[in-house]
Amino acid sequence: MIHRTPRQVVQFLKQRKIEFIDLRFMDFPGLPQHCTYPVGELTERAFARGIGFDGSSVRGWEGLNESDMLLVPVAETAVIDPFFERPTAAMVCDIRDPVTRKEYSRSPRSVARKCEAWLKKSGVADEARFGPEAEFFVFDAVNFEQRVNGAHYQVDSVEGVWNRGQAGEQNKGNQIRLREGYFPAPPVDTLSDLRSEMVAILQGFGIEVEGHHHEVATGGQCEIDMRHDGLLRMSDKLMYYKYVARQTAARWGKTATFMPKPLFTDNGSGMHVHFSLFKNRRPLFAGHKYAGLSEVALWAIGGILKHARSLCAFCAPTTNSYKRLVPGYEAPTHMVYASRNRSAAVRIPLYSDEPAKKRLEFRTPDAAANPYLAFAALTMAALDGIQQRIDPGDPMDIDPETLPAGELTKIGHAPANLEEALAALAEDHGYLLAGNVFTKDVVEGWMRYKRTTEIEPLRIRPHPYEFCMYYDV
Repeated sequence: MIHRTPRQVVQFLKQRKIEFIDLRFMDFPGLPQHCTYPVGELTERAFARGIGFDGSSVRGWEGLNESDMLLVPVAETAVIDPFFERPTAAMVCDIRDPVTRKEYSRSPRSVARKCEAWLKKSGVADEARFGPEAEFFVFDAVNFEQRVNGAHYQVDSVEGVWNRGQAGEQNKGNQIRLREGYFPAPPVDTLSDLRSEMVAILQGFGIEVEGHHHEVATGGQCEIDMRHDGLLRMSDKLMYYKYVARQTAARWGKTATFMPKPLFTDNGSGMHVHFSLFKNRRPLFAGHKYAGLSEVALWAIGGILKHARSLCAFCAPTTNSYKRLVPGYEAPTHMVYASRNRSAAVRIPLYSDEPAKKRLEFRTPDAAANPYLAFAALTMAALDGIQQRIDPGDPMDIDPETLPAGELTKIGHAPANLEEALAALAEDHGYLLAGNVFTKDVVEGWMRYKRTTEIEPLRIRPHPYEFCMYYDV
């Protein structure tokens, strides 16, 4: 992702003898979509006028009165995609209405762009920087099915502790124990070379990577850390990141998933989001208050904590997300802030004293989130806290689970499920509407989509564990 003008992109593609251009965008819930064109269709005029497509079947866009939409390529997102057999370049697109030429309000990228513009207009800051730690699992096999008369799922990994008793030449006794997968050296970590290939491809895309490692869970949990960037650009990068992880795993005969909680009794995959604000390149979160924070940073925490439960609707947006957000698995279940307590929703990393590196870490999100919407919502909550000068209260540097039951109940908690998160969003979304960043249609469309396509279908299906509990009643 190197900054180029449309003319430079067209010339670059000719020089590299690219045959196809793959245009991509993210649907409303957060899955990347694409369509491919011969490279000759990508003219300088296409960057200004767009390329038409039918948007009527895109998930979450049911509110479209007209199905005809425009894909408008964003020149600075152009990359050479190594996964196609024919020479192909990929590019992220904006979505516009062909009549009004305006960006479609339910396009997630449009929401992120409006958020950046509103932040600058506020005068508080001119840049929000994000560094997401998007965790994922790499499995060797997966199968699942839902039928009228049955349901099942099963994942497998050579690293999985459940394979320790299996006979055969492939079993060398290097399986990772439950919740003991953090930083093991090879041969226990079997995925180091795979992650390195992912990193090499990301770097080829122009995406800076700080490092990679095995995560806590058994069975192939991984993390690759990208260097921080602005809201819109990091959202674009995260879409590429997930694509590269999945494609590289497939190339190795494996499968990657960003599903938050695929394994029972082990840690789930989160996306701890490092967040900071800058104005005229000056960091706004560094100061002399708690943990080296500024007063502005504390107000930002106040806004995040005030709106934390409604933020979960965008940041932990699946029914499976709340299988991860339970006590005992390093999950941020308590809506408090602290410098080291990892069960807190907001943590202040103490790795460096450099002012430019002073940041907040919002630990509630997972990588099932649509980054354009999640990062924009987080920015709007922090901005509301700063503008309203919301006091976050005292930090919680002890483990809240050690508090007496009476005191523990006074602490805010993460929603117990997606339905609670959506209820919180229904009651608390005014901060998102400021500057028309999130429209009423976006918020209501999100709640309607989640309830009708995720919550209700799960609610009416028998669960396999119910047979364990109730078959003999």
